[in-house]
Amino acid sequence: QLQVAESGGGSVQPGGSLRLSCAASGFTLRYYSVAWFRQAPGKEREGVACISQSGGSTNYADSVNGRFAISRDNSKNTVSLQMNKLKPNDTAVYYCAAGSPLFTCLPFAPWSSSDMDYWGKGTLVTVSS
Repeated sequence: QLQVAESGGGSVQPGGSLRLSCAASGFTLRYYSVAWFRQAPGKEREGVACISQSGGSTNYADSVNGRFAISRDNSKNTVSLQMNKLKPNDTAVYYCAAGSPLFTCLPFAPWSSSDMDYWGKGTLVTVSS
């Protein structure tokens, strides 16, 4: 079965950091662009960051640019999201998704959930004092 799974969520105080990980099973992640999305209570799912197959290109939502960093280790079949300077409005369920074979994450190029083929079940991040 082809799937991705997130880990690393939890609770943190404002200003703190968390690192999320995404691991693939049943397929080789290095052939796919990968993205992180999040969905806060009562809000629509939004894209947070994406990374190209090689890791050479990334793209961030304005709301996290400069605070979050996406990276990948193709030797370990994983993608990570380092989240720094967390704010209460970063509270959400975070999802990892692997893009369709036709999708490549590029700087300044639009991307959305419709570009994704495989989704994880999500991991909850809570930022609260």
